[in-house]
Amino acid sequence: MRDPAPPSALPTHPAHPGRRPARWVRTRLRATPWTALLYAVLVFAVVLLATGLPRGVDRGEDAALRDFLRDRGIGATSLVTTAGLRQGDDSAELDAVAERLTAHTGGEFRVSASGPVYGVQGRQARTLTDPQLSRPDGPSPKLSLHHLAGLAEHTTLAEGRWPAPVPTDRPLQIVVSRTTAEKLNVRVGDVLTAEPLPLAPPSPGTEVVGTFDVHDEADPYWTDLACLTRPCLRIPDTYERLRLWEATGLTSGDDLSGLQRWADGGQLSWRLPVDTDALRADRLAPAARELASYLTGPTAVRLAAGTGRSDLHTFSSLPELFDLATARRDAAAPLAAIGPAGLSGVVVVVLCLAAALAADRRGPELLLLQARGGSRRGVLRRLLGEGAALVLPGAAAGTLLALLLLPAPRWGSAVLAGTAAAAFALLAFPARALVLLHPRARARQRARALPGARGGGPRRVVGEFAVLAVTAAAVAEVRRRGAAPPGAGIDPLLVAAPLLVALCTGLLLARLQPPLLGALARAVGRRRGAVGFLGLAGAARGSGRSGGSGGSGGSGGNPRPTVLPVLALLLAVTTAGFGANLLDAVDAGRTRESRLATGGDVMVSAPKGFGLAASFTEAADRLPGVRAATAVTLLTDAAVLRPGQRHLTISLVVVDPPAYAEISRSLGRGAFDPARLAAPDGPVWPAGRDVPVPALYSRGLVEQLGGHAGAERIYLTSTGELRAQYAGTVDATPALRDSTHPFIVLPAGPATARVPELADHGHWFAVGDPDEAAVRRLLHDQPVHPLLADTARLSGVPYVGPHPESVPDGYLLKTAAGLTAALADDPLQRAAARAFLATTAGAGAFALLAALLTLLRAAPDRAAALARLRTMGLRPRQGLALILVEALPQTLLAAAGGVLASLAATALLGPALDLSALLGTPVPPGVPLRPAAVLPPALALTALVTAGVLTEALLTGRRQVATDLRVGDAP
Repeated sequence: MRDPAPPSALPTHPAHPGRRPARWVRTRLRATPWTALLYAVLVFAVVLLATGLPRGVDRGEDAALRDFLRDRGIGATSLVTTAGLRQGDDSAELDAVAERLTAHTGGEFRVSASGPVYGVQGRQARTLTDPQLSRPDGPSPKLSLHHLAGLAEHTTLAEGRWPAPVPTDRPLQIVVSRTTAEKLNVRVGDVLTAEPLPLAPPSPGTEVVGTFDVHDEADPYWTDLACLTRPCLRIPDTYERLRLWEATGLTSGDDLSGLQRWADGGQLSWRLPVDTDALRADRLAPAARELASYLTGPTAVRLAAGTGRSDLHTFSSLPELFDLATARRDAAAPLAAIGPAGLSGVVVVVLCLAAALAADRRGPELLLLQARGGSRRGVLRRLLGEGAALVLPGAAAGTLLALLLLPAPRWGSAVLAGTAAAAFALLAFPARALVLLHPRARARQRARALPGARGGGPRRVVGEFAVLAVTAAAVAEVRRRGAAPPGAGIDPLLVAAPLLVALCTGLLLARLQPPLLGALARAVGRRRGAVGFLGLAGAARGSGRSGGSGGSGGSGGNPRPTVLPVLALLLAVTTAGFGANLLDAVDAGRTRESRLATGGDVMVSAPKGFGLAASFTEAADRLPGVRAATAVTLLTDAAVLRPGQRHLTISLVVVDPPAYAEISRSLGRGAFDPARLAAPDGPVWPAGRDVPVPALYSRGLVEQLGGHAGAERIYLTSTGELRAQYAGTVDATPALRDSTHPFIVLPAGPATARVPELADHGHWFAVGDPDEAAVRRLLHDQPVHPLLADTARLSGVPYVGPHPESVPDGYLLKTAAGLTAALADDPLQRAAARAFLATTAGAGAFALLAALLTLLRAAPDRAAALARLRTMGLRPRQGLALILVEALPQTLLAAAGGVLASLAATALLGPALDLSALLGTPVPPGVPLRPAAVLPPALALTALVTAGVLTEALLTGRRQVATDLRVGDAP
């Protein structure tokens, strides 16, 4: 068949010989301006979403990476280069090496704007023997020597002068911070004498020539420079706990040989802080390769050769952090992509529906063009030109707006997604029209229009079985191998499986819906009133059309597409339900893991070697909301002794049995019967360390004892021994997060009766809902250990802040609620939650649009049918009820099918999903089925679509009878 003649070859208008017919595109757009405008707006919205979603994902991943690295601190995200101090090294050599180290960065990673920090650290700290120095408990203070480049830029000279080079027989000049001078009782001009180094020649002392004040101790310049801005008062982990000062003095960069003699050597170090804001999530792999070259590869070899230092080595924690960040992103990407994939499916359905409705509306026109000599190719060309006039401006505007609203360094994937969406919107209607114009398609349509013909046929059955087989294969494969391994990117099977399950549910619903609605219509037909019967009969006829077409049912008229809007709502509900189940599982898992990590709902611990005051534990036990609480003594260096065998290191947990049993039961971790730890002869415990104490052994300990646990000797560091009698086995215990290490649980009463030192409880655990502020106030007001109070006084750091809820220094207050909030405050998780909420809202909006498109297309026929029924006595309210009865069953069935599909997808795919990345902590794989979490989004989407249907029905029901009759005569 020939193409229609081009406009230049067409004859002129008979009434106006000098004028040619109008162009095709202009004529078509002017014929239906509102339809064209609405389709352009639809394309604009689709392309805006398609372009914006990848940009939003990129921005979320970059923000998650930056926050993840920033939380690790500057020390963990820096490159630290070291080399030995050689004779003749000076500040110029340090500057040259720093410049060379910095010059080899700047590709995938670069040095932060704060710049490198470098200097020299003395090898050994030496004990000062001057009698005037401060000695809190007797031991003399220790002094270390450093040199820092750029010291004058970050400090202010408070007294004296900066150090300068001196002859070898003169004391080495140093400066110290003013706080160090005050705490150690040092004055400018003092010459400090140190104990001689073993096997080393005597060296002159050090002269304090000045003191300085630090501009800002929080400046990155001072990172990992302990005891430099202020002295450190150390409390050794020994029985005597004799405290001593540790201080640092700074020398001149031109007198490094003196530092080398005094400290018996030294080490040069350069710390290059990496600019984490310049790192990109999609460029982590190249950055890791470049970093590996800098640390141990070709770049490291060039640096060592260029500086002439074969012992030049660079270290960093960034490779491990990069691997961890990549694993988190890869683990979260498939779960975060399920929502956008569901939205994409709904958008595809809506575009197909729009194409089907346009083909239905313009079918006679296209067939007439073909009958008058137009070829399918020519008609397709005209439809493409018509569509391009609508799609291209809307697509360009949507892409440009998305790029402007969501700035990101990469744009390729976003533009590609927007282009794909625009291409689909452009080709959907021409492709549908091409099928409509095919002779075989017209023949099949005429065959289906014959009386008694049934929709579907062998092709439909084969297609449905093919979809079912693909879905079963995808689900089986995901369950067999789990999600794709880290580094493999988004798992297409995991993303597509929920949509395939929804598609299978839609096919099943399309098969079951006509007989169900037909049976319901027959049942209603036996009752009085025709509204219910007419509406359900129309819904049954509409849902029974083959090929995705249906009718207006009781409203009469031509066939209209009805399966596609049902599929759109079903996909939206399935995606929303599946995502809601995942997020609810994440919230529940995060709460569970937080309680396990806390050991209850609240945990308080004292500094190591110190205990909590009895007044605090007694008052905390009585706080409102506390369901069960106990003070706990936790020793991690106890040992089980057996004659002739190697001792086994264990942890010892001393608790109040009834309260601890309730805590264990509440956590579901190591539950036990407190009667097992009860006294065999009553509440009075016999004294004496030789009398065994009933104890619970960990399963790992029992296995290490060869399965023969009985009365065991327990060695306690610094407190002697006691005997424990096996009374049962537990797999875990709340006080220990890692229960793989062997442990023993003892009752506090008999244990402290035999070893009074065990009454020095260092921990307090509680379950319930106590007020955290009340616990803080009790901790703030508890009696202070004299040693801790004196240490705080000497250090100049307040032991406890002035606020009544501040926690004393060294104490730890941990709550499950606070830990849950900290785990939830993760950009990776927030980005996934925002993507789910946005895609759910978008899917609901497009599902509503699908329903409205179908209703609006059928509105003229329905209005005409209603007008005719009103002439036969149908009241306006009955007309409204008829519309609702005809339209709502498909919406409700689609929502119910979506709920079932989401539950089925969770049950089938849940065991293969790993939520560790979204939880923020490692957990076993698997997602539990939570029907209560699926219902709210499903009901919300159903209510949204139902409200749209009701609104359209109200508008249709208010039209005048005469007008409706005229509209119905020529729809």
